[in-house]
Amino acid sequence: MAIRPEPRKNHLLGALPDAEWQRWLPQLEAVEMPLGHVLYESGTTLSHVYFPTTSIVSLLYVMENGASAEIAVVGNEGIVGISLFMGGESTPSRAVVQSAGHGFRLKAEVIKEEFKRAPVLHLLLRYTQALITQMAQTAVCNRHHSLDQQLCRWLLLSLDRLQGNELVMTQELIGNMLGVRREGVTEGALKLQRAGLISYARGHISVLDRQGLEQRACECYAVVKKEYDRLLPARLAI
Repeated sequence: MAIRPEPRKNHLLGALPDAEWQRWLPQLEAVEMPLGHVLYESGTTLSHVYFPTTSIVSLLYVMENGASAEIAVVGNEGIVGISLFMGGESTPSRAVVQSAGHGFRLKAEVIKEEFKRAPVLHLLLRYTQALITQMAQTAVCNRHHSLDQQLCRWLLLSLDRLQGNELVMTQELIGNMLGVRREGVTEGALKLQRAGLISYARGHISVLDRQGLEQRACECYAVVKKEYDRLLPARLAI
């Protein structure tokens, strides 16, 4: 029997006051989010916002030559498509599912109207500030820290948005996220595996020692996590 998706596993949806929640519920559409699925391309007008529940979405900046680098990840803590309610309609980034699962979506006209209401406005603005912090810290990390430190940061951010300790990712996809060649991903993953922090084989990454990952990561992960914890509601046990 298929498991019925639960929208309030997304922490933003779970934090909505009851009046807003009752108004949103009939308009939320459950969606499957398979690995590698593109939710939107750069420059296109967005038709929906997405609330991941068991999936993770990577926001990528794509260069003219096709090269890309990740600028942020969004999972069950957040929303994909902030340009809709921030007034931009489109964005230069691409949104790609990096970990398969489920989520919910809401039509563009609905989120625009809801953003005019104070409870929704305040919640989404706090989330947007946290997301901007993640983007800024990612840029700093990519410029100043080693590949294995970046990989630790990326793994920890992904784990925070998943249940369990395993990710299914190809070397090519990780390379696209971090903006490095596939060989660099292999080298970085093998370093972490030799240190006993992860087990890596055929696109499956199992985290064996989360505390060790946190100790090996640069300060960027802690900065981002602290800001999310400060700005957003406490994790909801659903």
